[in-house]
Amino acid sequence: MIVRIVLWGLADAKASYEELEQKLPPLPAPSVWLWNEVNERFGALVHDVDEAVDALAEARALIGKEPELYEEFDAL
Repeated sequence: MIVRIVLWGLADAKASYEELEQKLPPLPAPSVWLWNEVNERFGALVHDVDEAVDALAEARALIGKEPELYEEFDAL
């Protein structure tokens, strides 16, 4: 199984945490949205990118830029 981590910095984003929380759909379990208000970071831990592609595209559009980190890992 491949697991992906996607992260954005929100310091210069078009959307706030509150807007993202209100407008983004939930990800299909076990994928989850990730929040770190203190460090102004937002992202997702995605287990099946095919099921989350629309939600990630919506996040990208709301934030107004590509993710700063997109990493793939093999899950053991």
